[in-house]
Amino acid sequence: MAPPPVAPPTQPAPTAPPAPAGDADHAVLVRSMVKRYALKGGGEKRALDGLDLTVRRGTVHGLLGPNGAGKTTAVRALTTLIRFDSGAAVVAGTDVRRDPRGVRRRIGLAGQYAAVDELLTGRQNLEMFGRLFHLGGARARRRAAELLASFDLEAAAGQGVSGYSGGMRRRLDLAASMILAPDVLFLDEPTTGLDPRGRGEVWDAVRALVADGTTVLLTTQYLDEADKLASRVTVIDRGRAIADDTPDGLKRTVGGERLEGSPPSRPGWRPSPRRWPAPPAPPRTPTTPTAVSTPPSAPAPTASPPSPAPPAPSRRAARPSRTSACAVPASTTSSSA
Repeated sequence: MAPPPVAPPTQPAPTAPPAPAGDADHAVLVRSMVKRYALKGGGEKRALDGLDLTVRRGTVHGLLGPNGAGKTTAVRALTTLIRFDSGAAVVAGTDVRRDPRGVRRRIGLAGQYAAVDELLTGRQNLEMFGRLFHLGGARARRRAAELLASFDLEAAAGQGVSGYSGGMRRRLDLAASMILAPDVLFLDEPTTGLDPRGRGEVWDAVRALVADGTTVLLTTQYLDEADKLASRVTVIDRGRAIADDTPDGLKRTVGGERLEGSPPSRPGWRPSPRRWPAPPAPPRTPTTPTAVSTPPSAPAPTASPPSPAPPAPSRRAARPSRTSACAVPASTTSSSA
């Protein structure tokens, strides 16, 4: 009797990589995060293709990259708005995949556009957000008053949001994202569409948040914004981190040499006027006379040899000839009279 067939050994099912262990020094840890989207014509697109990211607590970390690099997808995955396909992530000490509700209790999010109600005043907006977070009426009013003072919006608290400037709306949106005093705040291109004054107001508000101990993950496509705000920058392209360093380190790596100078600050010093030599005059080109062309229908006459001049008549002989040609005969005049 033949022995029964032996089944081949089964391969263990692939398991997701373990979540990175959180620690007291890092607020965000991401390892090999992948997010795929199916295309209509078939196939797939990887918005995140093995993203690695580390954000230290109490700092501003910049996520820099062009449009379509995967910055917004990474923020949406870390804030539990979408589920990533593979990889691991820990935010504020909580596993994003295993405990998304716990992550939402510890984070704040401000998207690319201000999510405020223009029909309400600034104070009413913050109180409404407080009630949505189940703070109750009294706590929501107290928290709204604190945030209005922190973001320098007390003078405009009773005005309708429709009359706010772009920078004021953005600050109100940041205040709404801080209702629960989160450990980590995600800012997705917060200064898009703002003028220089509005951008400066948002930058001041972000610095104040970090001074109070909040960790900020900032996505941007502006180099100057990352340079002024972030203590560390991760450059992302096609869903992958291609560089991670301080702003000065990145500039030394990819930037060329440049020289910056300023006049000395000695009292009474004034720069002496410098006279630059006049530029040389352009060379003068000689002018050539323009030839006058004659029409082909009227050719220029050829010069004929000069004919001998006739002998000059005497003065006596010429005088009667001029008189006879111009005057009337005397006999005719007397007869007509």
